[in-house]
Amino acid sequence: MCKIASIMATTKSAQKSYKQANRKRVFNLRVLRKMKSAIKDVKKLILKKDIKEAENLIPQVYKAIDKAAKRGVIKKNNASRKKSRIMAAIAKIQKQ
Repeated sequence: MCKIASIMATTKSAQKSYKQANRKRVFNLRVLRKMKSAIKDVKKLILKKDIKEAENLIPQVYKAIDKAAKRGVIKKNNASRKKSRIMAAIAKIQKQ
């Protein structure tokens, strides 16, 4: 966190909103990082063609994506698209 003296805000309300935005930013970055790492883990398993492990991780990935959408870190349709593409990739490998 930055000190209040180093910010440009002059009014008390602007200083308060600056601090609130920083707190929210930290939380949102944590949610986003968790979602991205879960997606990366599943994509690695898909590339290795390890379908069983990938399917075991699907609930965790869905949970991370849904939490990000609920929080407003990503939009609802973006979350839906991410889930759909992951399942499509798994289905494509299962056909092979």
